Amino acid sequence: MDINILRSIVTVVAFAAFIGIVLWAYSDRRKEAFDQAARLPFEEEDEGVGYGERK
Repeated sequence: MDINILRSIVTVVAFAAFIGIVLWAYSDRRKEAFDQAARLPFEEEDEGVGYGERK
């Protein structure tokens, strides 16, 4: 087996994995979970130190 054939196989497998991840991320089944995760920082209460306050 030539090294160039092996490189070509690895490239095709990596590209197929990339396409699979993109399809998974943009699928309609995942939209609700991603939207919920995007709102998460805004739903938590502020626990940090405010402006001008010290610990």
